Amino acid sequence: MNENIHTLKSVYNISFFFIPTGIDFKIKTVELQGKKIKLQIWDTAGQERFHTITTSYYRGAMGIMLVYDISNAKSFENISKWLRNIDEHANEDVERMLLGNKCDMEDKRVVPKAKGEQIAREHGIRFFETSAKANINIETAFLTLAEDILRKTPVKEPNSDNVDIGTVGGVTGWKSKCCS
Repeated sequence: MNENIHTLKSVYNISFFFIPTGIDFKIKTVELQGKKIKLQIWDTAGQERFHTITTSYYRGAMGIMLVYDISNAKSFENISKWLRNIDEHANEDVERMLLGNKCDMEDKRVVPKAKGEQIAREHGIRFFETSAKANINIETAFLTLAEDILRKTPVKEPNSDNVDIGTVGGVTGWKSKCCS
């Protein structure tokens, strides 16, 4: 790991929220706008049994990803509930993103892409279809959310070459290797 990351002067907490799989934590370092960005990613799970824990992660989140499985209608139906939870518990200016995962499994699709696009449009959030297994749009989704957060986050020290983006969150059905 780059030693400069441990001595960052500008610290931003960006939370990426992932639903469900259990609680998992990953760190990924990316470069954006010439700065090293340390993403702290919390997979807090979307199952009802984790509801209390999940809502506590919303408070400091700067970004939240909601992920449903395109082959599971129930996971898509839960998105509206999770969006309401975000409205109730997260900061007002939190960046949100909707991801339809497992897009590599077109033959098992039960949630049309248009439905994901519609709910994202209704809530004014970005939408991507992804596949953690086939590595489709995974990096694009994370980088896009990080860029959106950076764009509206005031820079505390303009000369700092590194930014620490803490990530808290939950994404549906993502495997641990998606963040390494």
